[in-house]
Amino acid sequence: MESNKVHEAPGSDNDIGCCGCILIGLSYILVVLFFPFSLCMTIKIVTEYERAVIFRLGRVLPGGAKGPGMFFILPCLDDFKKVDLRTVSYDVPPQEILTKDSVTVAVDAVIYSRIFDPTMSVCNVENADHSTRLLAATTLRNVLGTKNMSELLSERDVIASSMQQILDESTDPWGIKVERVEIKDVRLPVQLQRAMAAEAEASREARAKVVAAEGEQHASRALKEAADIMAQSPAAIQLRYLQTLNSIAAERNSTIIFPLPMDLLRGFMK
Repeated sequence: MESNKVHEAPGSDNDIGCCGCILIGLSYILVVLFFPFSLCMTIKIVTEYERAVIFRLGRVLPGGAKGPGMFFILPCLDDFKKVDLRTVSYDVPPQEILTKDSVTVAVDAVIYSRIFDPTMSVCNVENADHSTRLLAATTLRNVLGTKNMSELLSERDVIASSMQQILDESTDPWGIKVERVEIKDVRLPVQLQRAMAAEAEASREARAKVVAAEGEQHASRALKEAADIMAQSPAAIQLRYLQTLNSIAAERNSTIIFPLPMDLLRGFMK
């Protein structure tokens, strides 16, 4: 409701009074008398991405901000402020935050915002950009203070979306639209980093041992099945023996050990 009052209340001719009308009339007379030199004081230009909020006798002119292009002001009576409508990005300084599970972390973020109503951004807040920066830092601390460390590390998108919604609602009376919020970095204490690294390493080693044990189990089953098959055919054992000798000889070894089956030795012993 306050934002609507900004557009409705300012600057109609009925509000400036009799003295204001006289001053405006004198200003027009001066512009005509010193024409065309007065054009240097009365004609202003703003670029495509800017708007000009004009104040006449301290009141905002009706019709909203002017621009882009050329507009006309009265000398000595009018004042104007340029407002940039482009999207602005700025970093939120690192904030020391105590999470819900009592872990101290340093978090910084980046905010993307733009001005969608130049009149509101000039009339409703002294410095819209600076106020948005302070509000972003405070909101970052408040939102992250309600999260656990695990949620802070794994749910960055959810936290950023929540911050964007809160900031957008808070800055709407200022004529500012918060387009995007991103959590840049989460810095943990050194001791906590070491503890988490040790925990992750122990977990990886445990999984590696489980995988190795499962592999040995499968290999032993395959060897048992192969041994059972070879036991049914003595010739298969000899063929496997010759195949092993062939693979050893292919590697160009200078020394080859020939294992002798015990069955051959038993014949000589008899």
